[in-house]
Amino acid sequence: MSRNIIKDYFCTTKRKNMKKTHIIALVLIAISITILISYTGNLTTYETIASAQQKPGKFVNLIAKIDKNQPMEYDSKKDANYLAFTAIDTLGNTVKVVYHNTKPQDMEKSDRVVLKGRIDGDHFECKEILLKCPSKYKDDTKAVAKGLATGS
Repeated sequence: MSRNIIKDYFCTTKRKNMKKTHIIALVLIAISITILISYTGNLTTYETIASAQQKPGKFVNLIAKIDKNQPMEYDSKKDANYLAFTAIDTLGNTVKVVYHNTKPQDMEKSDRVVLKGRIDGDHFECKEILLKCPSKYKDDTKAVAKGLATGS
């Protein structure tokens, strides 16, 4: 009889511990799912100008070139926090870009730019500009050839 009492005690205790473990595991899973959902809401995709225009108001990233044939509107004396220019994507589509911040240094020298923002009516309201300057990352062919010849 005492054997059954001891067996019942350990089985009941084990069941209680299993239930606590299950509850803790479920809470951790729920927290993980919540964190993942919150991160997926902040994900943005790279869009073309045409696809961004079909999603007005949605935050997107555009990879484009600055149209050097169109004038850039920037006057640091009049308004240092206003920059407007025309961007061209890889498909040849163009859009006017308005950026309410100071003009990035060496922007004219940049080959490509990443524009983060949203379409607002007839223009792209830009929140951040990232410059892509491949000349900084290209190897100097003469230096590479010299390094190969000397074995360094």
